Amino acid sequence: MITPSLLKKGNSVGIVSVAGRVAKEKVQPAITLLESWGLNVVLGKHTFGSYHQFAGTDEERTSDLQKMLNNPGIRAVFSSRGGYGTIRLMDHLDFRCFRNNPKWLVGFSDITVLHAYINSVLDIESLHAAMPATFPENGIKSETTDSLRKALFEGVLSYRIPGHSLNRPGKTKAPLVGGNLAVLCSLAGTSMDIDTKEKILFIEDIGEYLYRLDRMMHSLKAAGKLDHLKGLIIGGMTEMEDNEIPFGSTPAEIVAEIVKDYDFPVAYDFPAGHMEPNLALILGRQAHFEVNDEGMNLNYYNETGKYKEESW
Repeated sequence: MITPSLLKKGNSVGIVSVAGRVAKEKVQPAITLLESWGLNVVLGKHTFGSYHQFAGTDEERTSDLQKMLNNPGIRAVFSSRGGYGTIRLMDHLDFRCFRNNPKWLVGFSDITVLHAYINSVLDIESLHAAMPATFPENGIKSETTDSLRKALFEGVLSYRIPGHSLNRPGKTKAPLVGGNLAVLCSLAGTSMDIDTKEKILFIEDIGEYLYRLDRMMHSLKAAGKLDHLKGLIIGGMTEMEDNEIPFGSTPAEIVAEIVKDYDFPVAYDFPAGHMEPNLALILGRQAHFEVNDEGMNLNYYNETGKYKEESW
């Protein structure tokens, strides 16, 4: 797996809108914070565009992202927000320059489409992390943005998360892949379908009915995506809904029932996804993952192959 270069002061980063439209005032606090890190922020021509629910036409959004991917002076590309629309661009993007000059692609939710392609097809790491529209409105740092800064500038992340009653203990070392569960399921059978064999899988979602969560998890199982997993991390299952006749299980219980016949470690309620904090995860990067009676630890290697020994 190829690791894009770490950022340093003076680097330029881009902000584009590949999916839903966004107002400039929602992004300005992020621009201010990124500039306080010593970065130069470059906006796509259509970052604040509008075409129905999208930030411009497919052609306009594709053009903005393509220019950022091709520009060797841009060291990271942030999607301003998620929503829907990224998959509409994929057939029109050319990743040849990006493959030769990798840079960090940052986002979550609908941006899972790009993560899946970059990780599985191009074999390049990417960042599942907060997007500018979700940065603190006051423009100051937070646990969320601090984790993003560490990922971009230091390349070492170390997390300790409290335990959950349904956690399954274990310890493993493997690359971490995943993202938004609904998007991952929608990519099944496509060129962007993720490879979960010998991987740690991270999933999160928002606004789904409980029966749909159950269906998506059963789909992963039926597709063999759970058969050779090294570990499973459940992030935020935010604003889940239920029918008038209750489904009868919580999100964690739904997952636990489906993975009960496997032996890989499982951890619930990792703070990443449509929630605060939304901790940065380096997708494609080898990580140490441990679940024990005290909770879970997730530690990433940096470019030198080292990690924070004191957290193990």
